[in-house]
Amino acid sequence: MDEKEIQLKRRDNEEKATAERARILGLPYLDTRKVEDIIPLVPDLLTISEMHQDYIIPLQKGGGETHYQFLVTSQTPSSLIAKMRQKYLDNGERADFFLISKSAYQVLMLRYDPPKEVIYDDIKIAGEGDSETIASVSKTLAQVSTEKMFDFLIDQADKLGASDIHIENLRNEIRIRMRVDGLLHPVATIDRTKYRIFMGELSSRANVSTASNNPQSGHMQKEVYRDGVSHLLNIRVETIPTMYGQDAVLRLFNFDESLLNLDFLGLSEEERKEINEVISHPRGLVLMVGPTGSGKSTTLYSMLNALNTSDKKIITLEDPIEYGITGISQIPINTNGGGSFAEGLRSVLRLDPDVVMVGEIRDADTAKTAIQASITGHLVLSSFHANSTSAAFSRMIDLIGVNPIFASSIRLIIAQRLVRKLSDTKKERTATEAEMQYIREVLNDVPKEKLGEIDLDNIVLYDAVETEEHPFGYDGRMVIMEQLVVSEDIQAFIRGDVKDINTDAIEKTAKNNGMLTLEQKGVIAALKGETTLEEVSRVI
Repeated sequence: MDEKEIQLKRRDNEEKATAERARILGLPYLDTRKVEDIIPLVPDLLTISEMHQDYIIPLQKGGGETHYQFLVTSQTPSSLIAKMRQKYLDNGERADFFLISKSAYQVLMLRYDPPKEVIYDDIKIAGEGDSETIASVSKTLAQVSTEKMFDFLIDQADKLGASDIHIENLRNEIRIRMRVDGLLHPVATIDRTKYRIFMGELSSRANVSTASNNPQSGHMQKEVYRDGVSHLLNIRVETIPTMYGQDAVLRLFNFDESLLNLDFLGLSEEERKEINEVISHPRGLVLMVGPTGSGKSTTLYSMLNALNTSDKKIITLEDPIEYGITGISQIPINTNGGGSFAEGLRSVLRLDPDVVMVGEIRDADTAKTAIQASITGHLVLSSFHANSTSAAFSRMIDLIGVNPIFASSIRLIIAQRLVRKLSDTKKERTATEAEMQYIREVLNDVPKEKLGEIDLDNIVLYDAVETEEHPFGYDGRMVIMEQLVVSEDIQAFIRGDVKDINTDAIEKTAKNNGMLTLEQKGVIAALKGETTLEEVSRVI
């Protein structure tokens, strides 16, 4: 799904929500998308200040000089609507009010009150040794007024699809880098004067101190408006004191629950079938494993969204809450302030939930509580730190011990990584002897039906080709997923039927049952031309 389709989907979801809100408020709903550019402006009925303050727009005079029409949003005070309606009625006139979305309001207000600010050049990310781009962006940032730089950087990071903004103190300057498609790219340098104002703005919005000598965590939200559509960014802020000053990392989460959908993860039919099979059952434990930034949260939330129906009670325990999902009870757990997932889980189980998501299993207490919940009629989803599904299963046994009662509790473990996806300009090439040997070794025990049309006797690979549109030859990222379905053979390790419990033994058993490892999935993706072997090697 490209950016334009995403923006259209966001707007479509917003209009549907506004229509539902209009029904609740008892106001007629108006979808302005087809007429936003041609609705006649009525400049003299309300002042620009009133329109901004009360989120109200005069539409036009209706059927006669005594008939007025106004566009309002869910943020327009109901008392104002009642007051205006009565005022026109007292004058022998009529006023009608139509509810519009916030995006529609913003588009129309840009016509009434066009921005007078300077439009700065968009930020471009620099490649290795590309000092000219860094100098150019640094010059642009130097021109941006200090009070607007914070918003400008976040807006540009969102436009680039960056997941993080890194603000780093070097000896003589401040370096700004952005993580795009999993890789950090240098963007610009700024002087310390602007940095101090930037950190002041950050501290006031995210509630962190610029004078602290300790690491801090904060949180903020920012609405980003682009191409006639607005969306909300959740931003996690982490600061830490360094030798030359306080560094900050801003993690950007796109607050759009419509995109948290299993259909958008690019899963194969087999991968999707295994997930559907497990989450369709009313009990069991599903674990997501992988490093930070591997997309664990997005997959977990997409599962929750698939389960989110009116007949299920779903509760999450999170530190912090990254996405807000309508219809789900989400509870923040402040583990730094003494809270614990185990204690929170024991509390919410009294509320009789059908599905519980635990942000992370970090200790034996949380692991045992989650396992007990999963065998007493609850579906429990959680994340776990391990390199692979087999390592996660082995570590989980270390936490909960060998116990036949727990044998049927864990139902599915998913390990995933995100690799950059090749753009359409990719270039085909013949694999080298070393690459051929490596590929054949990795895929040696993979059944032919899982290789599809891949020919191991004539191995072809693909290289990234840089273009102006895709300066690194890649276009977004894709999920590489390893799924360990806990079969009877795997359960034997928890029951104690197998004496030698180690990662290699578990992986060998899982592969005999048809599991493909992350490395095998990655190599197959490279052979299909979806990514490069170098990218698979870097990430997996």
